[in-house]
Amino acid sequence: MTAVQRIAVIPGDGIGREVTAAARAVLDTVTTRHGIALDYDEFDWSCERYARDGAMMPPDGIARLRPYNAILLGAVGWPGVPDHVSLWGLLIPIRRAFRQYVNLRPIRVFPGVASPLRDARPGEVDFVVVRENVEGEYSEIGGRLNRGFPDELAVQEAVFTRAGVTRIADYAFTLARRRRSYLTSATKSNGIVHTLVFWDEVLAERAAGFPDVRCDAEHIDALAAKLVLQPQRFDVIVASNLFGDILSDLAAAVAGSIGIAPSANLDPTGAYPSMFEPVHGSAPDIAGQGVANPVGAVWSAAMMLDHLGHERAAADVLAAIESCLAAPETRTRDLGGTADTATVVAALRDRLSGPDRR
Repeated sequence: MTAVQRIAVIPGDGIGREVTAAARAVLDTVTTRHGIALDYDEFDWSCERYARDGAMMPPDGIARLRPYNAILLGAVGWPGVPDHVSLWGLLIPIRRAFRQYVNLRPIRVFPGVASPLRDARPGEVDFVVVRENVEGEYSEIGGRLNRGFPDELAVQEAVFTRAGVTRIADYAFTLARRRRSYLTSATKSNGIVHTLVFWDEVLAERAAGFPDVRCDAEHIDALAAKLVLQPQRFDVIVASNLFGDILSDLAAAVAGSIGIAPSANLDPTGAYPSMFEPVHGSAPDIAGQGVANPVGAVWSAAMMLDHLGHERAAADVLAAIESCLAAPETRTRDLGGTADTATVVAALRDRLSGPDRR
């Protein structure tokens, strides 16, 4: 049995609660199999809490999370609470306080999951979006002037620092070196002449230290088209905060469903806890019906295991996901299957039960 690692669990809103419970059930099975000790504390930080108390989390929320080894998040958002309130009241403060400057989003086309693209085949589409996660276009610098008057204006400043671009570039190049040694940088420096010209310059500087990694720069509009036309060509895509957010959702659709897409918010230094969450939202329209697709949350939990040093356990979870997605009876209805959430969880746990025979 390994040393106990502490996990903060924030189920959030809507189906976030359902898929987080599903991920924990799968984690219980795989950690028992591998002799891994995880200890969970659950926090009710959510839009429901906002409606009750006026805040998504308490004033000491960040301090309370700091001692944990990792954070497992379900989803946040609910009708009646503006999205910018739920996002800036919980998710973004956690990312920034804990220097989670890498948002990692793997994309795969699995057997049994039909991509809307005719030529996106299982085994051929397998890439990762590396999104800069704490600066860029999602800065807090800006404001509103002359509210309510005809000349009202809004200003939002994009912030790109040499330290920020350098560290995300180095992370992406290092990841590409471990994969297929091909990096694509998303830019728009022909039109955005300060921040993204700077981005290009820093990427080119860092590329010199990775001569074994082929590096292309693609304008974001052309890159979005190529993700649709040639998704199999990509290996690692590195992008700014806004571009990475949009590209990774597009890529999840290329892979067949945002319901299976995971993500990790990483502090690669390990100084702070990293956070793991499915890409999908809280889906109020299906919340409480027991039909939510748990795969995005379970895959995110596998990424958490990998980050915590349990690579074999993470690989087992991913293999179980692939096996379940291959059969209609263990795929949820959004993927053309017949299973509800509980059926998928039971199937995943069944595939993970028993001794490790490798």
